[in-house]
Parts: sequence; C-alpha cells; structure tokens
Amino acid sequence: MNIKQLAGSGDKIIGFTLPFALAGIILNVVYPQWFIMNAGLAGVIIGSVLLGFGVPFWLTSVVQMLKYVPQNKLITKGPFLAVMHPIYTSVALLVIPGLTFVFDTWVGFLIGAILYIISRIFREWEEKKLEELFTKEYAIYRSKVIIPWL
Repeated sequence: MNIKQLAGSGDKIIGFTLPFALAGIILNVVYPQWFIMNAGLAGVIIGSVLLGFGVPFWLTSVVQMLKYVPQNKLITKGPFLAVMHPIYTSVALLVIPGLTFVFDTWVGFLIGAILYIISRIFREWEEKKLEELFTKEYAIYRSKVIIPWL
C-alpha cells in the first residue's frame, strides 16, 4: 500500500481547503476585530467539549487507518462504525469548531464548513474505490454504519 492509497482523497480535500483556511487565518490575524465572537467562558467550555470528543475520535480514526489500510483491510469498527468518513467529519464538525470557540473567532466555522463540503464532494470517489476493493464486505459495512449520511 502506497501513501496515495492511504491518503485517499485527502490530498485533494486539503488542496481545495487549505487556501481558504490560510486566507481566513491571515485575515483573522490582521483584522481580529472582524472575527471576534465574544463567547467568553461559555465559548471556552463549548470548545473544550467539542475538542474533548473530536480529537480522540480523529486520533483513533488516524491510528486505525495507519494500522489497517496498509494491510488492505476494510475498517468497520470504532469511529468508522459511527460515520463513514470519521477523519474528515471529526475535523470539520468537532475539532475546527472547537478551536473556533476556544480562540473566540468565527472564522473557524467557515473553514470547517468548507472542509466538510469539499470532503462530501470527494467522498464518492473514495466510496467507489472501497466498493471495488471490498465489494461484498463494503456493502455489509455501509448497512451497519450508524450515521451514514454524515
């Protein structure tokens, strides 16, 4: 298994998302007053909760990918049982919004939304590839995913 197979659509997703993320971060540094939410302590608490769920979910997904994909095994447990694309989903919907609240800047919501939308566009390619590699097993897996649309 080479790095391209391991990354799936990740390079394309990052390639499309990174310019928006960099522009948002730069604008946030130069003009922080444009992006302040004034969420205060509540924002820090909400952000910490999102990060508390998102980082372990993401990290577990990455570890599973690194372990099982090189062995040409379909991952069907852990975060992959909850959602079909847990790496993208956890970063876009939990980690980036969590950081957004902690750093009190709404620019992260835009970055997370862009990442999620781009990952949704490229997920079809990944799913088609997985279906080709694990025909019967993949159909069974898809039927068991708890939140397949997320």
